[in-house]
Amino acid sequence: MWFAIIAKDHPGSLDKRMAARPAHLERLNALQNEGRMLLAGPFPAIESENPGPAGFTGSLIIAEFASQADAETWAKADPYVAADVYADVEIKPFRKVLP
Repeated sequence: MWFAIIAKDHPGSLDKRMAARPAHLERLNALQNEGRMLLAGPFPAIESENPGPAGFTGSLIIAEFASQADAETWAKADPYVAADVYADVEIKPFRKVLP
């Protein structure tokens, strides 16, 4: 089943986010290579593709996992969690309808 992983960043965590980004992307690329990634990306803090020092307010990942427990285990091991970028992570089942 698909699961939405919705994370909120701690304010002022841009430097931590950038330091942990390569490891974070490596895990996302692994999901994509396994055919389990629907989409992933950050929420810019301002209306801009490249928000610069304004940074980001969180992230959204929609990926396929065997169960909610598996999605939670995967999310807890994210480098952004270890680096204290994320203040909160919520995981919800997701049903893709369109396209």
